[in-house]
Amino acid sequence: MRDYYQILGVERSASEDEIKRAFRQLARETHPDANPNDETAEVRFREIAEAYEVLSDPARRARYDRGEVFAGGDLFSQFAGLDDILQQFFGGGFSFGGRRGGPRPGPDVGAAMTISLAEAASGVSRTLQFQAPATCTRCSGGGSEPGHDAVTCPRCGGAGAVQVARDSFLGRITTVAECPQCAGTGRLIEHPCSECGGAGRIEATRELTVDVPAGVEDGTRLRLSGRGGVGEFGAPPGDVYVKVGVAIDERFERIGDELHHRSEIGISEAVFGTSVDIPLIEGGSEPIDIPAGSQPETVFRMARQGMPRLRRRGRGDLFVHVGVVIPTDLDDGQEELLRTYGELRSEDPTPPKKRLFRR
Repeated sequence: MRDYYQILGVERSASEDEIKRAFRQLARETHPDANPNDETAEVRFREIAEAYEVLSDPARRARYDRGEVFAGGDLFSQFAGLDDILQQFFGGGFSFGGRRGGPRPGPDVGAAMTISLAEAASGVSRTLQFQAPATCTRCSGGGSEPGHDAVTCPRCGGAGAVQVARDSFLGRITTVAECPQCAGTGRLIEHPCSECGGAGRIEATRELTVDVPAGVEDGTRLRLSGRGGVGEFGAPPGDVYVKVGVAIDERFERIGDELHHRSEIGISEAVFGTSVDIPLIEGGSEPIDIPAGSQPETVFRMARQGMPRLRRRGRGDLFVHVGVVIPTDLDDGQEELLRTYGELRSEDPTPPKKRLFRR
């Protein structure tokens, strides 16, 4: 495990300010722009930035001190990258490369849909509509009026990026930035398309068929790669992210791959047994036998009648929770029979309330 304290040159008891000062000093000394002929400068700078990212965060520092190892993907979360770390210390004049230019990829698009629990069990195809950039049909995405072509940007030579020299605390630094003349595209449109204004794409209503796999849960997010907004002048399109909501089904409660259904029977059915039809998620029903003497809240399992396992074989089970209904609307004859039964069972129910008027 790398010793981040040693990399920054501080003691393990160093304060937050001491760690910050150490990083500030080392960043000046090791930044690749300050060491143009040193091929290892970028590696050393990233190592220093990694050490700072861990030790400057109290929670991460505590985990590191306990022996936890951090992967690259765990770091640089509170900044967009190394540039932003430097921005925190030195402001906008200190850069680590910059945008390399070129047409911009298309934007990602978010969409949402709601399906029933039965559709989640079987899978379903739905057509969605959403707003996203689409290729301009008049110029076929080129940005120029028909009969005209774009020309190579004379300032960047088609690279989409230029070198910018500036003075900083490190001396004169040369960095790469987006070409201001062509906005990073590497091309100039002298006769813009009258439909899209030279952008090569227009905002349009797009339509997409989404295949929702069996077994999805509420809140599942599906990614459709390359189906989002069109990129600039041939750049890759974005993605579509579809959030799937699963509506509540009054017949079932879903817990993972399991389904739970509640069925109620009468006292005599619980005593003597009965048969109950249980609805199935994919349609129809199936009877189950409730044996004599079943107690309230007895649970019966119907194997492989639950939800399919998402992108796996098999499915969960359906659990039937049986409740016993206690009647509250007995007529005189039913009450008398039930009290007689209680006497025979040596039970001691509350005596009947006296009525002022009886028919």
